[in-house]
Amino acid sequence: MQFPDIDPVAITVFGRPIYWYAIMYLLAFAIAYVLMRRRLHHEPYRSITKPSAWTPELIDDVLFYSILGVILGGRLGYCFFYNPAYYLANPLDIIRIWDGGMSFHGGALGVILALALLARVKGRPFLQLGDFLVPTIPLGLAAGRIGNFINGELWGREAPEGLPWAMIFPTGGAVARHPSQIYQALLEGVLLFVILWLYARAPRLRGQVAGAFLLGYGILRFIGEFFREPDAHLGFLSLGMSMGQWLCVPMVIAGVALLVWAQRAGIDDREDETDGDGTAERTPVGEVAGAGAGPSEGSDGSEGNEGRAPYQ
Repeated sequence: MQFPDIDPVAITVFGRPIYWYAIMYLLAFAIAYVLMRRRLHHEPYRSITKPSAWTPELIDDVLFYSILGVILGGRLGYCFFYNPAYYLANPLDIIRIWDGGMSFHGGALGVILALALLARVKGRPFLQLGDFLVPTIPLGLAAGRIGNFINGELWGREAPEGLPWAMIFPTGGAVARHPSQIYQALLEGVLLFVILWLYARAPRLRGQVAGAFLLGYGILRFIGEFFREPDAHLGFLSLGMSMGQWLCVPMVIAGVALLVWAQRAGIDDREDETDGDGTAERTPVGEVAGAGAGPSEGSDGSEGNEGRAPYQ
């Protein structure tokens, strides 16, 4: 199957090209905002009362800080995870974000730092913010992978002969390859969203939803990497694993550790209201409603495979 001839430029405005990939980023942020509005109806957020009630205005802050974290962290992560030698020698090229080159793992670190700053500014628990945000992320990741597919970048490894949906990509040589961008959109995008959204709708202890995201993304991205061609300038690393797989290892470890901590700490944000002296009572684990009982809603140059440096 030949890769469809899709122009990466969606429209031209005042002589400036607007790429499908940029539109996918905007779509990802829009999806996150809509889902965050739904999250206000989930526990514990609908049960948290004044002075720390969750409001639409707080959602605006979460989105703004998250966008900064994604852009700054994603760019720096790409530069220093995937091609540090080049960017250390050419530091001014780091700001050339319009040339492409973003990393999910860098973006994740950026969002963590951004939420930590927001938690300090607003006087809110960091993990409460994280639990609120993470179920809104996967569909945005799916949009990013579709952007990779439209660009014909980050294609997969050579597919077995006769695979009906194998594709010959313009920059991938004359061999039929796995459309790994679509695999990853379905795995770390759609599948992770369904699992995490259903999990997050029920009352959860502080840190459990964030831990589930780290664990789930780490596992699903690790699996998806088996079908994706590693970056040409990196190849396979130790144990035959790609850079993406190695970056998933600490995510999985952190996810498991956070889930264990959350279970032991037993903080139920529905009843963990701060008293006037700044202290808060912790609700025992046993008092949290059972796990599904919630009643509510809720480049330079150096490029991935070839072409513009993409979202990693």
